[in-house]
Amino acid sequence: MNSLLKVPHLMEDAPSPGQPQGFALKLMELLVIPTFVLDAQGRVIIWNRACERLTGVPAVELLGTSGHWCAFYAQQRPTLADLVLTGRTGEILDLYDGQARGPAGTRDNLCAENWCEMPRTSGRRYLAADASPIHDSDGKLVAVVETLRDLTEEKQAQIALEQLATRDGLTGLANRRCFDHTLLAEWQRALRQAQPLSLLMVDVDNFKQYNDAYGHVGGDDCLKRIAGAVASEMRANDLVARYGGEEFAVILPNQSLNGAAIVAERIRCRVEALRLPNSGAAQHFVTVSIGAATAIASHEHMPAQLVATADAALYRAKHMGRNRISLPGA
Repeated sequence: MNSLLKVPHLMEDAPSPGQPQGFALKLMELLVIPTFVLDAQGRVIIWNRACERLTGVPAVELLGTSGHWCAFYAQQRPTLADLVLTGRTGEILDLYDGQARGPAGTRDNLCAENWCEMPRTSGRRYLAADASPIHDSDGKLVAVVETLRDLTEEKQAQIALEQLATRDGLTGLANRRCFDHTLLAEWQRALRQAQPLSLLMVDVDNFKQYNDAYGHVGGDDCLKRIAGAVASEMRANDLVARYGGEEFAVILPNQSLNGAAIVAERIRCRVEALRLPNSGAAQHFVTVSIGAATAIASHEHMPAQLVATADAALYRAKHMGRNRISLPGA
């Protein structure tokens, strides 16, 4: 059954399908672009077949209701059409990853992109949405139309390219470019939230002797093993990067100096436990030295100063005999 015919308040006094209005409704129903329409009370009056295929939710479940959000999200939140309908267009900045208003002269038209959970289908989809109001001859808002485009494959390809650009080819960790970008972003977040930001600089001890003894292939394998050991100690929001050569950097958001020292010691012990042989080292196995530093972000300081402080602590750890951690002023 045509889903449009299930909505009496929409079809009352409507022309027959052979007339212009009926033809337009039928055309929207068969449109290959996923489309839904809300009336002035926020109820679904059109949920076309392409929208059914995209979301896995049949029109019969939604027509006449305000439950259209459940086709896209696990928890209730407004769709782009809802924002237009209720005049809450300013909230687009908080709800959508990529957003923009329509062209000049279309103040109420919104365009946005966002990941949607899609509870009825197999996994998240990255959807681009366009929402436009419909006014009657008196300028009264009578409905809002939202059209959708599935950009999941394009978004996944973009993410893959971005990861290639920010990953170290040998270890798979973040590269120096990603480290610089993330450190600045975390510094700005720490500044807004008045939270500490900690940094670890990790350097492989006697790595030149390791390369001399085991060759560059052996050296590469050593770095990959150490990268795995360092990354295994991280929280979800921490970042481990290959800073350069045999040096790694660890960004620890909202972590005190004491907490950073604990993470550093766990890393040191984990690398030591690998027992990678190094005949050129005093201990005869691979170890790391670690410098730790913490800052409370402020407008008077820069992230580079945090790096310099952690670097100075790393130098002290090396000077004190290696295979140890060092804190500022220690």
